[in-house]
Amino acid sequence: MTGTLILVRHGQSEWNLKNLFTGWRNPDLTEKGVEEARETGKALKAKGIVPDYYYTSALRRAQHTLDLMLEEMGIDNVTITRNIALNERDYGDLAGLNKDDARVKWGEEQVHIWRRSYDVPPPGGESLKDTADRTLPYYETELLPLLKAGKTVLVAAHGNSLRALVKYIEDLTPEQILAREIGTGQPTVYEISTDGKLERRVEL
Repeated sequence: MTGTLILVRHGQSEWNLKNLFTGWRNPDLTEKGVEEARETGKALKAKGIVPDYYYTSALRRAQHTLDLMLEEMGIDNVTITRNIALNERDYGDLAGLNKDDARVKWGEEQVHIWRRSYDVPPPGGESLKDTADRTLPYYETELLPLLKAGKTVLVAAHGNSLRALVKYIEDLTPEQILAREIGTGQPTVYEISTDGKLERRVEL
């Protein structure tokens, strides 16, 4: 029996809308973000998906997204595990800054390197590799055993913590994962075999 892993990036946040580096800062969802979360919940319900386990980060926008999805799916009274291992990449000194203002301050090329390189962190922050270094051990110890046992696991998290998982699951290169866009509110669904390997990616 295969396990099913559902990865959902949070809906649009207030700082996504304002073009700000967010990281571990804690803005909530916009109206659009609320609707994105609800639509994903509706899509999962329409497919008859009922997860066995629920995980999210320690940040409000991911938690709110999961709550809205569960509401649309008609699911309540479940245990939700929240852990900082699933938090967004920490943008350090960039957090709270408008991305255009950051380009003025540090130069477009430098900001591009911080945003799109795999292992170069911004000042005081994390690279995508750093994010993977905390996200993947959590996946391997907490989520993968459930998937190997044939369970369905729903994770509501963030663009870069999910990129770390997608890179690992799909065995992508750093260049491939940096080119992968993970849209707000968009689900990625995998079937995982009993040996923990990707069996197939499922389109909703």
